[in-house]
Amino acid sequence: MDKRKWQQYLHIFSNNNLGVIGVGILVIYLFIAIFAPLIAPFDPTLRIGTPFSPPSGDHLLGTNDVGQDILSELIYGTRISILIGIIAAFFSIAIGCLVGIIAGYYGGKVDTFLMRVVDLVLVIPFLPLMILLAAFIGPSFWNIIFVISILTWAGPARVIRSQVLTVKTKGYVEAAKAIGTKISIILKKHILPGVVPIALSQFVLAASQAILIEASLSFLGLGDPFNKSWGTVLYYAQARGAFLTDAWVWWILPPGLLITLLVIGFAFTGYSMEEILDPRLRKGR
Repeated sequence: MDKRKWQQYLHIFSNNNLGVIGVGILVIYLFIAIFAPLIAPFDPTLRIGTPFSPPSGDHLLGTNDVGQDILSELIYGTRISILIGIIAAFFSIAIGCLVGIIAGYYGGKVDTFLMRVVDLVLVIPFLPLMILLAAFIGPSFWNIIFVISILTWAGPARVIRSQVLTVKTKGYVEAAKAIGTKISIILKKHILPGVVPIALSQFVLAASQAILIEASLSFLGLGDPFNKSWGTVLYYAQARGAFLTDAWVWWILPPGLLITLLVIGFAFTGYSMEEILDPRLRKGR
């Protein structure tokens, strides 16, 4: 895709209020994740206060059941949650692009077979399979990423395939085929440029979904016990009696709000990107 096209997309995006808000939210979260050691008031692994201390000047969100600063836990947890979301979304979109491009470009029996696989993945009950798979392979950072990637690639694959079917019927692609251009060159110069914008919007939405899945698995006790994410904070809060005391106000509510706000940021950004890429959505706004 040429530079002028990207500039056009950027101009449209800058005039999209939801998109600007979404990007602003993501920038703030990324800043917190990158500079967590400088922002966090304490080391989240150290006991620095009285257990179940309410919010105060020393501990703005109080302490947990062992005296660790909850605000510091959440700041460092931003790193883990976002990192898992981005890496899992990358692998999910990579698999989806591979399947979608092969199915859409070659068509025929290849397309039929791959789309039946996609249909199978989409119709399998998601939540039971996610819990079963995560429990079977065990809790760890990379196992969570594997579970999320293997369960979320089918949706993007279907979207990418539809885009490839549209692009490959263009005149310049047909002309390239007619003169005997190698498939690798056609894919690189014609198919991929038409797929990348759609893949980017799917990546943003996949990252949002991955963060929710990670939080759900961690809340159920299937997350990485050595890396505290927001979901892990919720798990320990639920397991150690936060709901039975007033501690839920500062121990459970903040991570829940952080997850919600981040998902909203990804959703605003992703939907705005889809609107930019599809003129019909802009006209119907």
